[in-house]
Amino acid sequence: MNKIPESELILDKRGAIYHLGVRPDELADTVIVVGDPDRVPIVSKYFDTIEHRLQHREFITHTGHLGTKRITVTSAGIGPDNIDIVMNELDALVNIDFTNRTIKPQLRSLSIFRFGTCGSLQAHIPVDSFVAGSHGLGFDNVMHYYNEQCTKEETQMIDAFIAHTGLKGNVTPYIFTGSNELLQHFSKGFYQGITVGCPGFYGPQGRVLRLGLAYPGLIEKLTDFRFENTFISNFEMETSAIYGLGRALRHRCLSLNVIVANRVLKQFSKDGAAAVENLIKASLEVIAAHNL
Repeated sequence: MNKIPESELILDKRGAIYHLGVRPDELADTVIVVGDPDRVPIVSKYFDTIEHRLQHREFITHTGHLGTKRITVTSAGIGPDNIDIVMNELDALVNIDFTNRTIKPQLRSLSIFRFGTCGSLQAHIPVDSFVAGSHGLGFDNVMHYYNEQCTKEETQMIDAFIAHTGLKGNVTPYIFTGSNELLQHFSKGFYQGITVGCPGFYGPQGRVLRLGLAYPGLIEKLTDFRFENTFISNFEMETSAIYGLGRALRHRCLSLNVIVANRVLKQFSKDGAAAVENLIKASLEVIAAHNL
């Protein structure tokens, strides 16, 4: 089997993967990904024990136990480009032999949860409520660099979406389904729908400050889109890349977000920190109860 060159798989002097700064023994099989590095200790304070506290640049990682369950929480920063780094390095930690620089013959599948904030695209999904993403629909281009095919249903869904929105030119959306195995445990207290991943916060999410938009009216088209019994519930900046790379690398992924802005009603959370804390507590309770 061919060895992976040093320029492709970069390890530090400690034997840790380059960006995350984590060694294989320091990663659990259940991983929580958050955007804000300061959110890592907010999650890990609910752990009963913490084995490892690691940091390299904006990537902070804590691994410990919640009851008998071993869990890792790591920060990714903002945007799909950071998700490309984090997902590939998480996979490398469990599926590449760092000593021999070869892919392991027996591959492991991680359970990867995103805990994040987002904007609601439906009037009936209020500020401070929770959403579990059934699909990740990407406006970013991360998955265009990988050879991973959509299912027949996903292809039909994205074709219907393009026809509905009239998108063309520089935006080529894609869609991947999250883990139904994980999603089924997040029905009580969570709305479910398609989560759109955007490559930016302002223009890509339809915000106007001083610059005009190339696709005016896109927000309304997102709100109105329906495919069979599925609709677009929310948007943010990471889920599409997590679901796409998760599919390609064969990991179970689920994006859990709290609504901090309702873009239809033009409302914003009065206490975003408390809303995030509530999401963390509710999600950890489900993960621990079902040993996900």
